Amino acid sequence: MAGVNRTNGGVNLPALRSHNTALVLDLLRGAGAGGISRLELADRTGLTPQAVSKITARLREEGLAAEAGHRASTGGKRRTVLRLVPGAGHAVGVHLDRDALRVALVDLAGTVVGERRAELDLGAGAEAVVTAVGGEVEALVMGARERGGRGSLPALLGVGVALPGPLDHTRGVLHRVTGFPEWDGFPLRDALARRLGVPVVVDKDTNAAALGLAVAGERGSFAYLHLGTGLGAGLVIGGAVHRGARTGAGEFGHQVVQLDGPPCGCGDRGCVEALCLAAVARGDLTEAARVLGIAAGNLVALLDIDLVLLGGRTVTTAPDAFLRGVEAVLAERARRTGEEPVPVRAAADEVAEGAAQLVLAPLFGRADA
Repeated sequence: MAGVNRTNGGVNLPALRSHNTALVLDLLRGAGAGGISRLELADRTGLTPQAVSKITARLREEGLAAEAGHRASTGGKRRTVLRLVPGAGHAVGVHLDRDALRVALVDLAGTVVGERRAELDLGAGAEAVVTAVGGEVEALVMGARERGGRGSLPALLGVGVALPGPLDHTRGVLHRVTGFPEWDGFPLRDALARRLGVPVVVDKDTNAAALGLAVAGERGSFAYLHLGTGLGAGLVIGGAVHRGARTGAGEFGHQVVQLDGPPCGCGDRGCVEALCLAAVARGDLTEAARVLGIAAGNLVALLDIDLVLLGGRTVTTAPDAFLRGVEAVLAERARRTGEEPVPVRAAADEVAEGAAQLVLAPLFGRADA
């Protein structure tokens, strides 16, 4: 096999990609280990009991659902309760940063069951990077099989890859990644799919992280601001990831806030990313947080979002400093406008987990994935 391949039988992915099946799977996932009855599934989906029975029978045949016991019924007959089988399917999420790589193996419930980390230079060239990513994914999957025994990983549904933009999410093609113009036009999705032998989805790191947060329970409209080796935003509007007509939304770090400011790797001057990273480099986190807050205020004014989430490895090294700084700027803006300040919270740096959801979320009806 070339790479991990689709692995030993199990889930029939095309058969699962129907709206009604997604509704049922999502409810099974939400019910957790306690499970949910067929009657409850019918009530909550609006499907007929016969339709639910057919869907759940197929899910049980595929190994995705199993009995979780029985529950008393008001009519006297005990109802069989069904649960999702998290280990029946997995996805690998890849966070490909400018200088590092993290891969995570995630089950259907969103639980990380294995991970690997490695140093990586995004400027090393496409061939070297594809080889490195492919090798780490293969090692992760093979290691999981060895730990669990033969047949322990019934189905690898695919690989989600998250990395700095801009890029074309629909075609899986990179554009001129800031600082790495040699990647412009490279078909990363297809190159990795050939290497690994499984479906591959490619998206910006910020979009993947935002999707992961939405799947994990964040509601409404929010912005996830990721400050690491660069600065970007993942936007969730009305519960769906907003990518824009050309999948270019969220290039947050390249809004110009100082016309005569320092040059940025994108070719412009005075970008938020350049100002933030320069402040971080000289150890002035107060100024970095202030600049980030000004940019966040622009976003709040433009989109009227409910929440700002801060993440990325630079933020996680000093979360309190960034939270205080961004909150202060947004609070001052709210005083001027007479509005309630938009809340600001820290978010876990789980880009790889979000990348895995690029594969898993559509199975549960997340069409925005």
